[in-house]
Amino acid sequence: MEVRNISNDIATLPPEAQRQVFDFVSFLKNRYKKNRPVKKENRDKIASEPFIGIWEDREEMKDSSQWVRNTRAGEWGGS
Repeated sequence: MEVRNISNDIATLPPEAQRQVFDFVSFLKNRYKKNRPVKKENRDKIASEPFIGIWEDREEMKDSSQWVRNTRAGEWGGS
């Protein structure tokens, strides 16, 4: 298979098959794209936002999963 022949091969396919080829290429591009690392300055920026840590002194928020379960039980009448 030669890369330069691929375009010609795709062009000879029926329109539905061409759409499938393009969809598959998009899928592969997403699957194999390189993850860009989060820049350190962005992490530092969010860490200095005023909302970070607003619930750290709330005793009921020590176990947030339990808090959600309790809230749901109270609101929805279940566990």
